[in-house]
Amino acid sequence: MKKMSLQWRLTCIITVYIAVICGCLTMLVYKNGVYYIDSLKETVDARGDEKTDDADEIYISIPEDNWDAFANDFSVQVYNNKTDYRKNSLIISAVLALLGGVATYFISGHALRPIREFSDKIEEVQAQNLADSRLDENKVKELNQMSVSYNKMLGRLSDAFEIQRQFTANAAHELRTPLALMQVQLDSYNSGQHPGNDADTVQTIKMVTEQNDRLSKMVKTLLDMSELQTVGRDETIMVDALVDEVLADLEPLAREKDVELTGNCEAITIVGSDILIYRLVYNLVENAIKYNHPGGQVTVNASRKEKHVCLSVADTGNGIPEELRERVFEPFFRVDKSRSRALGGVGLGLALVHEIVRVHDGNITVRSNPSGGTVFEVMFTQ
Repeated sequence: MKKMSLQWRLTCIITVYIAVICGCLTMLVYKNGVYYIDSLKETVDARGDEKTDDADEIYISIPEDNWDAFANDFSVQVYNNKTDYRKNSLIISAVLALLGGVATYFISGHALRPIREFSDKIEEVQAQNLADSRLDENKVKELNQMSVSYNKMLGRLSDAFEIQRQFTANAAHELRTPLALMQVQLDSYNSGQHPGNDADTVQTIKMVTEQNDRLSKMVKTLLDMSELQTVGRDETIMVDALVDEVLADLEPLAREKDVELTGNCEAITIVGSDILIYRLVYNLVENAIKYNHPGGQVTVNASRKEKHVCLSVADTGNGIPEELRERVFEPFFRVDKSRSRALGGVGLGLALVHEIVRVHDGNITVRSNPSGGTVFEVMFTQ
């Protein structure tokens, strides 16, 4: 059976099933008929004055004075037997149909189990585990052909992702050198005195310096994103200490923006990359400060819930519209483009956060803060 195709497997199972049901139905209806025939025979025997030892033959000998009574009783018995036979036949058919439906459910489930296993394997596929998601050879003919095609598709996707990653890394490397040279020239120029410059020249130099700095940050972030897969993720990280370090590093920015930073973290650990988790928390807290109100608050919480480590960053800013919450992790997406550019962002901070969460097999969600603002919640399975 394991070597047969799915089509032949279902054909054989259904054929055997129909044969068994028909056999059971025939036998039960036959037994039902025999029972009622025997009951008629008993009625005849009870009225007759002769007995016989042959069970397959009926001899009727009715005295003349008992014939009318016998005919009346026999007619009633025939009518009752017909009624009972019809009712019992319907009950037998209904019970067999019900049992057949139950049996079909379990039999078809057993026959289609390879398809469910195939589907479950596909559900596990993520961009970061394409190489580990290849399907083994399947003994079912149709599914084996699907497995071969599926594995080829995974190979093509893996190659495409690798080409994309390599292109991003190469482009970032190529851009980094001229940007660094431009930055050196700008720093050298800005370090000297240029009394002959007019207002337009000063403004132009300032704009070029700001844009060069922005492009440099963007190139660095693209390089970080392209190298995420190569960073080791087997370090034991003290979450509370890491959060305290991030809050200390961002305290000057918080004072500048008049935002209060609060950490409320349990003494828990996670396994991952210390550098990447630091960058994740840093980006979330930095965003929460930049897009907050003067006098606002940023709260970082970390706790363990059964097998999960929950890390959340809540702010009291304007919040993010519900329809845009899934898009904030897209590269270069901005909820408020004018404000984001004014704050000096490059549009890749949350995209990098999302990639760091992904390579650590976690998930991140965005929801409204009951106190106003937004809560970014990261969940790691540890």
